[in-house]
Amino acid sequence: MTTTLITGANRSLGLETTRRLLEAGHTVYAGVRDPDRADDVRALGAHVVQLDVTDQASVDRALAEVPELDVLVNNAGVLGTASGVDDLDAAAMAEVLDTNVTGVVRVTQAALPLLRRSDAPVIVNVASGVGFTRWLTTPGHDEYPVAAVPYAASKAALIALTVQYAKNLPEFRVNASDPGYTATAFNGYGGHQTVTEGTDATVGPDGPTGEFHDRNGRIAY
Repeated sequence: MTTTLITGANRSLGLETTRRLLEAGHTVYAGVRDPDRADDVRALGAHVVQLDVTDQASVDRALAEVPELDVLVNNAGVLGTASGVDDLDAAAMAEVLDTNVTGVVRVTQAALPLLRRSDAPVIVNVASGVGFTRWLTTPGHDEYPVAAVPYAASKAALIALTVQYAKNLPEFRVNASDPGYTATAFNGYGGHQTVTEGTDATVGPDGPTGEFHDRNGRIAY
């Protein structure tokens, strides 16, 4: 039995990922900031744990509730409030980085002792094509019109973070996943993919490491 912890599990891509992992036979610990708003994920059969990736004490308590761990899915993320440079300041930048980058480090570091006991440890970081500079600068890509600075910068940092973790943990499979432009509350349901399509990118325990994938396969750096 594979045991998985997913952050930000109570809605949108996190909820669909939880459903699909449970369907695949995983035991899933669903990390949510507010367990009182986790009825949907609880109804799927996941074990709900309170987990705020911006709060080290919350992260530590959540990991203490997980008896074993094979797969960590760092899914929690925020879009932020700055839409361009005119409404951008250091506080807006720090808020997004604290969740989307530092939060991943908090959870991953806390999870490492459990993951190291697994025969096939896997870490999946949910990144975005918005963090891929080639697509940000290529007309016709969904990412090209995006002007927001913090979210793009945080996802670019997350892709680099994934590569560096993969280098440091050669016995792990550590990869970044791009859900694509998926219709969720995160983007006002403006995306052209379904949440099922947005959770199609998967890499198994025997797959590659240090790579960036979407539902069509590897994205070359």
